[in-house]
Amino acid sequence: MAELFCNGGAMRGGNLHHNVSAHTFLGTVRTAPNYRFFSVRDEFPALLLTETGGASIEGELYDVPIGDIRTDFLPEEPEELELTVIELSDGRSVLAVGLRPGLLESKAGELTEITDHGGWRRYRGLPEPDNTTVS
Repeated sequence: MAELFCNGGAMRGGNLHHNVSAHTFLGTVRTAPNYRFFSVRDEFPALLLTETGGASIEGELYDVPIGDIRTDFLPEEPEELELTVIELSDGRSVLAVGLRPGLLESKAGELTEITDHGGWRRYRGLPEPDNTTVS
C-alpha cells in the first residue's frame, strides 16, 4: 500500500473521486509549506515544489495499492501532471501528482497561481465534505 495525497478532482465530491473511493481514506492533511499551487486552465490543480513563496496546501490522503495507482489513478491524470513524492506538514513523504518540470515557463499562459487560497476547494468555492464520511 502507498499513501497518496489528492488535492483536486480525486478528493471527496470530485469528478475523479471514483479512482480512490474504494480505498481507505486516511484524513485531511496539509503539505509542508514548500509548495506553490496553480490552476491549470481552471480545470485542475497542480503542485510545484519551491524554495521561496510556498505555502501549506490542503488535500486528502488515501491508502492505495501501488498497482491501483498505476492502473486506476494515473491514466486519468492530465498530461501536465506526473507522479512525485511530496512532504506533508508532519514531515512524512507521500505520493502525489505535481506539475511536470519545465511547464511553469512553457505553459505560463495556462497557469493561474492560487497558492494563497491554500487548497482547491477554497479556490473553487466548493463546500467541505463531511469529515466523518470514510471511503
